[in-house]
Amino acid sequence: MPILNFSRRAEDARFSPELHHLMQGFSIEVMPRTATKVESFAEILPEGTRVYIAHIDGTPIADMVATARRLRAEGFAAMPHIPARLVPDKTTLEAWLRRYRDEAGVDQALVIAGGPATPHGDFHSSMQLLETGLFDRYGFTTLHVAGHPEGNGDIDTDGSTRIVDAALHWKQAFRDRTDARMAIATQFAFEAAPVLEWARRLKAGGVDLPIHVGVAGPAKLQTLIRYAIACGVGPSLSVLKKHATDLARLALPFEPTEVLEALAQAHAVGDAGHIERVHVFPLGGIAASATYAGNVVRGAGS
Repeated sequence: MPILNFSRRAEDARFSPELHHLMQGFSIEVMPRTATKVESFAEILPEGTRVYIAHIDGTPIADMVATARRLRAEGFAAMPHIPARLVPDKTTLEAWLRRYRDEAGVDQALVIAGGPATPHGDFHSSMQLLETGLFDRYGFTTLHVAGHPEGNGDIDTDGSTRIVDAALHWKQAFRDRTDARMAIATQFAFEAAPVLEWARRLKAGGVDLPIHVGVAGPAKLQTLIRYAIACGVGPSLSVLKKHATDLARLALPFEPTEVLEALAQAHAVGDAGHIERVHVFPLGGIAASATYAGNVVRGAGS
C-alpha cells in the first residue's frame, strides 16, 4: 500500500467520507512574518478555524500579539505557542499572558518546551509553565500540549518514548485537577502506522486526552526532508529518503492524502486511540495547505 501521494492534486482526488469527517474542524498554523503575507485569512480558511501562532526564537512578543489580534478580528481562534525555553522568567510569562488576553482576547495556548537546546531563563519544560498557575489566572481555558508519536531524541536519548509518554500522564493529571480543556497536538508525520500505534498505546495506558494529529501540507519532497531532519522525525524521514532516490519525484508536490486516509479509516472503526482532529503544518506555504484542507473538508472531487 502506498504511503505518500506525489501525483494527484487535491481538487482531482476522491476523498473518502471517513476522511471528510476526520478533517472537520482542522487547525493550521502560521508565523507572524508569514501572516503579513496573507491579505485575508477569511479568503483561505473556514470561519472559526483554530490558527496556531508559532513563536520562533527571536520573534518579538509584540508581533505575536499583533498576529493574534488580527486573527481574532477576522473571526478565527488564535492559539499562540508559549515555548518554555524562550520565557526568561515568571514575570515575563505573566506579562505575555496578560497582553494576549487584554490586547487580543486570547484564551487558549499551545504550551511546549520549545526549540532551543539551552533555555533562555528559568523554564525548560511545559510542565513548569503549567505549574505556575498563570494560565488559569489569566483565563486561558484551552491548553494544548505537544505529542511525539515518533519520539523526541532531545528528551529520550535512548530512542524510546518513555519520558515524553510519562509527561503526557502528568499533563493528564494536571487536566484532572484543574478545569482546563486540554488536547495533544502532535509533531507531523508522513506515515500513519507509527502514529496509530502510539495513539493506541496511550489509550491502553490510560491517557484519554484528545489527539490532534499533525500532518504536513502540500510541499516539495526536498522541503519536507529538510523539515523532517530539523525536527527529528524518525521513521517518517526514512520513508521520505526512500522516495528521494527517485530524482524525478524531488520536484513533484507531496500531498498527505494516503496518510490521512489511513488515519481516517482507523478512526472510523474506533481503532485510532483518541485521535479526534487533524492539524496541518503548512511547510509548503499556508495558502497551499489551506486550499488542500478546504478541498478535503468540502469533499471536492468526491
